[in-house]
Amino acid sequence: MLYSPSENRYSFYNKALSEQEASPYSTFKIVSALMGLHNDIITDETSTMNYNGTEYPNPEWNGNLTFQEAFQTSCIWYFRQIIDAVGEDEAEKELSELEYGNCDISKWEGSNINPYQELNGFWLNASLKISPLEQVAVLSKIFEGKSIYDRQDIEILKKVMLTQDNGTQQIYGKTGSGSDGEAWFVGFIETAEQRRYFAVYLNDVSQEEQISGSTAKEIALKILE
Repeated sequence: MLYSPSENRYSFYNKALSEQEASPYSTFKIVSALMGLHNDIITDETSTMNYNGTEYPNPEWNGNLTFQEAFQTSCIWYFRQIIDAVGEDEAEKELSELEYGNCDISKWEGSNINPYQELNGFWLNASLKISPLEQVAVLSKIFEGKSIYDRQDIEILKKVMLTQDNGTQQIYGKTGSGSDGEAWFVGFIETAEQRRYFAVYLNDVSQEEQISGSTAKEIALKILE
């Protein structure tokens, strides 16, 4: 999906799949980060969450992490702490305001896809679902200033989302990876003239070894070039 608000134009490959809801996986960190900033749980890119000492398979998660480090390493326990601090009522309210997919947080603790409790959540192959079309709508609502989130918090989020900058255009985004051949890369491309929002979603269980958020990101960057 590619959406240009200034032209009110959508472009897509595979229209049926673009309207099909799926788990957002770690692309949900965009919204959980905003919830954390909005509710003063984190204040800027240096905000640290305390590591509990568990030796995780991903060594980058083994320590006290800043918001920027946690976002860029896609650290689940960090954002689990944010979501738990936000709480169910506030999370549901903010998701409804954003019209974030099905807004279903009923599996708050997740579906046990990971062996550690703090590495599970409703956004990881559980109750929350969103389509590529809804992803670009939510991103546009946030970054075009049409949500409850203030400009300062959005600018902090943009800092950690920056993926590529060639001087004339910047690409901001977040990957997401499932275990059954599902992957995402969502975000926006910004120039002096406009922003365009994108969502790349992959789903092919026959190629699950090759498909990841990094694969989706590579595809997106080639398209955006």
